[in-house]
Amino acid sequence: MLTKISVRGAREHNLKGIDIDLPRDALIVVTGLSGSGKSSLAFDTIYAEGQRRYVESLSAYARQFLEMMQKPDVEHIDGLSPAISIEQKTTSKNPRSTVATVTEIYDYMRLLWARVGTPYSPATGKPIEAQTVSNMVDRVMALPEGTRAYLLAPVVRGRKGEYRRELAEWQKAGFTRVRIDGELYPIEEAPALDKKFKHDIEVVVDRLAVKEGLETRLADSFETALKLAEGLAYVDLADGVVPGREGEGEDAGGAMKGAGIPANRIVFSEKFACPVSGFTIEEVEPRLFSFNSPQGACPACDGIGEKQLFDEQLVVPNEALTLKQGAIVPWAKSNPPSPYYMQVLASLAKAYDFDLTTPWKDLEPDQRMIILHGTGGMPVPLTFKDGRKQYTVTKPFEGVIGNLNRRMRQTESAWMQEELSKFQTAQPCEACGGKRLNEKALAVKIPGPTGPIDIAEPVRMSVAEAKAWFEQADDHLTEQQSQIARPILKEINERLGFLDNVGLDYLNLDRTSGTLSGGESQRIRLASQIGSGLSGVLYVLDEPSIGLHQRDNDRLLETLKRLRDLGNTVIVVEHDEDAIRSADHIVDLGPGAGVHGGEVVAQGTLKQVLKAKGSLTADYLTGRRAIEVPEQRRKGNGLKLTVKGAQANNLRNVTASIPLGTFTCITGVSGSGKSSFTIDTLYAGAARVLNGARMIAGKHDGIEGLENCDKVIEIDQSPIGRTPRSNPATYTGAFTQIRDWFAGLPESQARGYKPGRFSFNVKGGRCEACTGDGLIKIEMHFLPDVYVTCEECGGKRYNRETLEVKFKGLSIADVLDMTIEDAEEFFKAVPSIRDKMRMLNEVGLGYVKVGQQATTLSGGEAQRVKLAKELARRSTGQTLYILDEPTTGLHFEDVRKLLEVLHRLVEQGNSVIVIEHNLDVIKTADWIVDLGPEGGVRGGEIVAEGTPEEVVREPRSFTGHYLKPLLRAKREAAE
Repeated sequence: MLTKISVRGAREHNLKGIDIDLPRDALIVVTGLSGSGKSSLAFDTIYAEGQRRYVESLSAYARQFLEMMQKPDVEHIDGLSPAISIEQKTTSKNPRSTVATVTEIYDYMRLLWARVGTPYSPATGKPIEAQTVSNMVDRVMALPEGTRAYLLAPVVRGRKGEYRRELAEWQKAGFTRVRIDGELYPIEEAPALDKKFKHDIEVVVDRLAVKEGLETRLADSFETALKLAEGLAYVDLADGVVPGREGEGEDAGGAMKGAGIPANRIVFSEKFACPVSGFTIEEVEPRLFSFNSPQGACPACDGIGEKQLFDEQLVVPNEALTLKQGAIVPWAKSNPPSPYYMQVLASLAKAYDFDLTTPWKDLEPDQRMIILHGTGGMPVPLTFKDGRKQYTVTKPFEGVIGNLNRRMRQTESAWMQEELSKFQTAQPCEACGGKRLNEKALAVKIPGPTGPIDIAEPVRMSVAEAKAWFEQADDHLTEQQSQIARPILKEINERLGFLDNVGLDYLNLDRTSGTLSGGESQRIRLASQIGSGLSGVLYVLDEPSIGLHQRDNDRLLETLKRLRDLGNTVIVVEHDEDAIRSADHIVDLGPGAGVHGGEVVAQGTLKQVLKAKGSLTADYLTGRRAIEVPEQRRKGNGLKLTVKGAQANNLRNVTASIPLGTFTCITGVSGSGKSSFTIDTLYAGAARVLNGARMIAGKHDGIEGLENCDKVIEIDQSPIGRTPRSNPATYTGAFTQIRDWFAGLPESQARGYKPGRFSFNVKGGRCEACTGDGLIKIEMHFLPDVYVTCEECGGKRYNRETLEVKFKGLSIADVLDMTIEDAEEFFKAVPSIRDKMRMLNEVGLGYVKVGQQATTLSGGEAQRVKLAKELARRSTGQTLYILDEPTTGLHFEDVRKLLEVLHRLVEQGNSVIVIEHNLDVIKTADWIVDLGPEGGVRGGEIVAEGTPEEVVREPRSFTGHYLKPLLRAKREAAE
């Protein structure tokens, strides 16, 4: 039996031919400095080979549908299992992909509603049921013996027309009587009908008196009636009311109040059809509840749940401006503004008594409504000047938003559509209210604790709420429904339980996948894998603890252990201290990053690794090295930013102040509202005011103190470029200066080379055989596409003539292939390039190559490239920096370096706000705003705010609870 995975001679990327044995069926943590080779070992070597071998065992036909991995640069690997990677990539950007669909919970919910759901009539609010002919016969035979009744086929219900031809056809078919608008007639004496009015026509199929032996005749009559009236039939009692309905109120016409059904009538339907409104559901199948199928999707929004509509906040972003100054941005884009639009506004001002020089916010609400939404069909005189001529047109005014809608509909220009779409935001569909489904799907309901509900209601709940609801669902079903629902509910409850266990109980099931963070989407996939119950598999995970509060870490680690206990090998690339301490086996790579890494510094159990010398990880775990708690907290510059009444997403009217000139951490458990407060409200609101950005801020009452900042910069983890042609040098602007430097060399001057000669994006200096890519793609059909190094340039991207220009013996291709650390030294005499390289080095990216493709950078690396770009700019001392989890992918030592950089920004007078879970960062903060107490609907409040010392005194703060030991350690050391 295999007990280990043996890797020999691994040289992928910066790995230096390492040999390593990993125990199978264990939880293995691979750690080390950023860029030390962790992902190269775990993903690019072990996972790639495991997946490649499995896929190669499949048929050629099956292989064409699967992504084949490149064979890694390794001598051999023994003991591999089929491998599954769970990476940080967001599951899907498709707006149709939600938490419920990704986890398959929605598939089971569709089955549940299709099998035990009951359709309800939107008109009467009562259940509608399909009946067989036998059910109908039994219902009539249950009436008292001797009851006289008419069996009618309701062929016309509330429709206009004369129906002469139809009446003749029914007569020819042998029917002798009809009831028209409540009156019985022999069919040949039917009155002429006025086609301008709505009519009800029922054909009398049979007249009967209930008695034994009537069943066969009744069944035949029902079949005839159902065929005539498309599945509907009425039985009207000749005298008296239907038994059991004597107490029901009747209106003047003898019909039941509210339902519109006469008290002497029984309605039968072989379809799910409402007898009052005619509302019909042809079939109740799982596809009816799919918003991705035409049977279930809302026709107004095609199942997306929202529509792109023009937003007043984007049309008038700055309410302090006047109409004359261009408050209405789409009408004031030209400079000077279009005379036509200004004349329209001047005419409106005259007609509705307002001034074009009044700020927008000071106009009356009804005046603003008329400008934006028009006069509602009311004609208004519009005066225009054409040269010297002046003329007036009296017509309704469509409004600015009406004008934009019309232009969007009529234009065929892609450029114009793109321009106009900048003023639109996604808003819930008015037809389905954001539920994504059509009327028929929403009419099917199952009983719940608060009454019958449609499928969209539980989908709008958080995982925790849905879990509680589905656990009780069985109690409200009938015995027969319960038998059908039990296996379906078991699957739903299991999956909700897995999501709860990985700390995602705060996520709403209808949350779209594209809005999830990398850590959240990874934990969703992790929950799905546990649900699949596989064993004997090799799982490789990339920092699953990202975005997780310390409190939820234990649940995540329990989940990973559970995956291991099923009989799987779990390899986790991780920096989290708890994860490292919980591992069965630790691999520490280093000693440095990039070219200085790629070696195994320590491996074994926790005890063995802690004894290792030369391991930075061991130094931090034992306390030989530590990120120090500052001696004193900054008080700031005496000014503050105050966000008032924030209500975005789950925030509950939050008001919080942040002292300027400090390092502030926004903390709280996952889903407590940190991003809603910091990004959706504070950043979006500040960017609109300070940067003139077209952004919609989350609902709030205002932000005070922005006049004390000159600009706001958000540094997130989105990629710095989506093509291999983008790299750290191009993003920071260093590449332009490097090209200028090479173009200024004597050799270039003699040849007449300009800076464009040294670009691999344009013709001239680049290698045309590979168009500057350095690689040539060869399609292999059933095998993975092979990328071969371009023979012409040897992968250097430039042609021979360009590469002949050298500085200190190196060509521009050699410079792009250098690490940032080496490039700083190489360009030490060129301050403009050197400073940019120094900044990249200081944020911990010294190991990255100057020309490394942007697509190969992790989210954390991309964020640090952005940070370096901002740091390289001259500081004004009044900038507001906002960062979202900047420690993603960072080792303890890298976090220390990053904190030095961030605190230096604050020392220059700037304000830095970070959303963070890392306790080493939080303990160095000057100010903390802690949100909670829980996630989702149970969060959204300020639990504590103040210095770390003040926050640890708040008993409700989970952050304070985990921070306390770190501050106590500092206090004890001081004593």
